[in-house]
Amino acid sequence: MRGALMFAVALLSVQPAAAGEIIVGRASVVDGDTIDIGKTRVRFNGIDAPESWQRCRDGDGGEYRCGQAAAMALDRFLAASRPTRCELAGHDRDRRIGTCFRADGADVNRWMVENGHALDWPKYSKGAYAEAQRAAQAGGIGIWRGEFQSPCEVRAKRWKREPHCD
Repeated sequence: MRGALMFAVALLSVQPAAAGEIIVGRASVVDGDTIDIGKTRVRFNGIDAPESWQRCRDGDGGEYRCGQAAAMALDRFLAASRPTRCELAGHDRDRRIGTCFRADGADVNRWMVENGHALDWPKYSKGAYAEAQRAAQAGGIGIWRGEFQSPCEVRAKRWKREPHCD
């Protein structure tokens, strides 16, 4: 019965939402900091993950697709406890901005940073994930196991723009 109730709630909640609203449903991973729930695209608030095409260096000097690795890690993490719930705080372009949680209550945004799959973006997080980032960096996990450029800088370089990453 509980499973049927959660499914019904998820179905009713999968619709476009505005700031201050909550959306619940099965998440499809777009990249390491963006998911789709139904027709609503949600960008994780306060974090920045490598772009899906971005490459990083591992601790041995080899190159790997760190953006793809971030997206795959996010997909596995979300699949372990569904549905996903996002508390929406605003929007940019064609996406909503939100903090998301698995069905078991785990903070998805924080998990991505503390596992080295994304960076705290203080400009938007106000430092909410700074400690999680320090722990990932100290542990040398995810992108912290080698060398990388911040996703913001990589995007600016690709699109020949001045980076505004602070």
